[in-house]
Amino acid sequence: MIAAQTWWHLARTGGLVAWALISASVIWGLLLSTRVLGRRPTRPWLLEMHRYLSALAIAAVIVHVGALLADSYIQFRVVDVVVPMASSWRPGAVAWGVAAMYLLLIVEITSLVGDRMPRRLWWWIHTTSFVLFTLGTIHGLKAGTDAANALVRIAMIVGIAEVAFILGVRLVYRRRAWR
Repeated sequence: MIAAQTWWHLARTGGLVAWALISASVIWGLLLSTRVLGRRPTRPWLLEMHRYLSALAIAAVIVHVGALLADSYIQFRVVDVVVPMASSWRPGAVAWGVAAMYLLLIVEITSLVGDRMPRRLWWWIHTTSFVLFTLGTIHGLKAGTDAANALVRIAMIVGIAEVAFILGVRLVYRRRAWR
């Protein structure tokens, strides 16, 4: 039999890993679109890594949500993890995570069928990855029981700074390409 706290620890770990993978996927996507790394690594390699990180992020979210449902301490119901504001435990904080989960699914699904949809539509949907990253970060800080942990806060600050920096580089790179 699995110890009572094992599910809770797995839920926390799954959430932290999901956030780290989403952060890495956003960073990789930005590196792919800016080419700040030059010709090495190659564009196909960056794209495959970006896709791989995204798939792993979905797996980590599944672990996170599944472990929350299996945990008996807070007793999340399926409706609590799929309907924003349905949870009786920190409803606003959980809602951020539910919204992030839906955005992750939308971005991933449209990426899988991206070659069958208008490029501009795919691009607009894909840019919601920044919203997804933001919602996931807020969820982690508001709902995460590890948010007060100094190492978690440092990791989140570093992740936010990396995304902001590379996004800034991308915006400058795009602006120069427009001239």
